[in-house]
Amino acid sequence: MRNNAAISKGIDWSLVWIYFVLMVIGLSAIFAATYQEGDPVLQSFIAFKTDYSKQFYFWGMALMVGFIILLTDSKFFPTTANFWYAVGIILLLLVFPFHSRIKGTESIIRIGAFNFQPAEFCKIVVALALAKYFSRPETDFNRAGSQFTAALLVLIPAGLAILQRETGLALVYFSFFLMMYREGLPSIIPTIGFSFAILIIASILIPPNILAVLLSVIAILLIYFSRRQIRRRRQILTSVLFIWAIAVGIQRFAVPFIFEKVLQKHQVERIYNLFGKDNPYDPQQRVLSEDASKKKKERGSSYNVRQSKIAIGSGGFFGKGIFSATQTRYDFVPEQRTDFIFCTVGEGFGFLGSMLLLGLYLTLLLKMINIAERQRSTYSRVYAYGVLSVFFFHIVVNMAMTIGLAPVIGIPLPFISYGGTALLTFTVLLAILIRLDADRQMVIR
Repeated sequence: MRNNAAISKGIDWSLVWIYFVLMVIGLSAIFAATYQEGDPVLQSFIAFKTDYSKQFYFWGMALMVGFIILLTDSKFFPTTANFWYAVGIILLLLVFPFHSRIKGTESIIRIGAFNFQPAEFCKIVVALALAKYFSRPETDFNRAGSQFTAALLVLIPAGLAILQRETGLALVYFSFFLMMYREGLPSIIPTIGFSFAILIIASILIPPNILAVLLSVIAILLIYFSRRQIRRRRQILTSVLFIWAIAVGIQRFAVPFIFEKVLQKHQVERIYNLFGKDNPYDPQQRVLSEDASKKKKERGSSYNVRQSKIAIGSGGFFGKGIFSATQTRYDFVPEQRTDFIFCTVGEGFGFLGSMLLLGLYLTLLLKMINIAERQRSTYSRVYAYGVLSVFFFHIVVNMAMTIGLAPVIGIPLPFISYGGTALLTFTVLLAILIRLDADRQMVIR
């Protein structure tokens, strides 16, 4: 531990102030969404019975943990990174025999009055473990073996999260590949990832047989226009045919497998609703009339997004005020204190408040990039980009899903959404980054 006199040395206080402002906004939004008329505010905050009082206590816990981290020697984090990664995987495994089923998820362990979600906590340990791995002198990320090992560090917790019905959190782990791209991951890998995503979207929008024909036509046209090169290099023809076979195989077999076996029913429904399509993997959907199908959509997963957009739109430019926001005050928006907290901000503070919140997040992300690039240590740089990737994914996807630009995958908005584990996780991620940056002149391994 450091002595108290040296705690402020080298700390980037702008990050600390952004953190506090976001926390105040989050607590205000949760209070606005859950406060009931006539409740004694002071007693409610002390009683630990309302969501805003619980979040207030979670905030106090997070501040204590953050302060302890700022007092900790920076060398502690790389030294214990592998240990914490092992602890994280063990906690994920303990979920299977000891989980509590809450709102369809099986990823939570109940400890007395508290709910703990190891899949959320493991974002910290993966960031630490990846930084440790990249900072080793023997790690050469240009080699396929090193790339595979780094990917494995991410895919193990992601796979366990999927088995616990936490597909949304599992997708967050894939944001670490953004950090890997910065560290030299070949561009072909993210290209394959984006191509796979485009193929999934095409499979939703276009009937399977027509899509297979379109892929075949594209392959034929590529072969035709590359015929001169093919005469000189036969490998081009082989490559085109191989890519065509893979694309058709994914479209015909992999996509149906993902929608039927990997994703849950409500998640598939949300994805198809995003594109205005009926879910073909729902047996009931096939026998419903057009009117019955429309009514089911109105009551189903698209209801959340529709109500969220109404709430945000009704806020106007300046907002209605936190106690005059009818959509969120009267529970028209489900999960308005967690996944859809942004609509509470949008209705209460309007377009102006929403832009100020976006500006705060943009400032936070740009600061993280600046911090990452000024590190002397590979460990600190990789960790900073790992944290940046997680925050970027959460912010963009959460806001996009509240306005109907992304499927609802159930991930919180950093420092704003209700939830003790998420708040503690984001606080620890940021506090470690601030501590490492304070010692940026050191070479940490």
